[in-house]
Amino acid sequence: MTGKPETETRCVVRAVESRADDDGKMTVAGYAAVFNEEADIGGWFIETVAPGAFDRSIKEHDVRAFFDHDMGRVLGRKSSSTLRLEEDSKGLSVEIDLPDTSDGRDVKTLIERGDISGMSFGFRVTKQEWDETGEVPKRTILDVDLFEVSIVSMPAYDGTSVAMRSLEAARSERKQQNFSAAQRRLRMKMDLDMKVRSKA
Repeated sequence: MTGKPETETRCVVRAVESRADDDGKMTVAGYAAVFNEEADIGGWFIETVAPGAFDRSIKEHDVRAFFDHDMGRVLGRKSSSTLRLEEDSKGLSVEIDLPDTSDGRDVKTLIERGDISGMSFGFRVTKQEWDETGEVPKRTILDVDLFEVSIVSMPAYDGTSVAMRSLEAARSERKQQNFSAAQRRLRMKMDLDMKVRSKA
């Protein structure tokens, strides 16, 4: 695999809450990811997100909030404090102060009507573990570069092919490690045989 890994997206279908303050400002809140919850990714593998996976990225990245992962439909931004992100015991908690724009008003109406019930996040995996001891491979995401969170109208698990390439890379690396270990064992055996022969 060459170059940087591509961006993946994942969606959590949970209630997205809305509230308005005395000034009429509309805030929506929910979870873009839930820790230790198994997700079936396209029937190819099972994925879980480990606690702490977002901690570094929340501190380092200026994350944006979009509607449906559309970069032209900005709802909030971490650096302007209109997007607030936090890891708690449950997962990646998200709060967005919706803008007084057509997208902001549309999202507010859709949430209030119950038409929207999902949040999602766009990320690039920087640390992961694969377990292939069972019938279906299991991926645990340990650390990510988090680029954006989205309020989404349709749940989707995009990036499956990217993750599959990641699995293939992990398998290739394991094969190389096993091959190298076998080579070391063979060299040690040959060295031992030579020593035994020289003493005979």
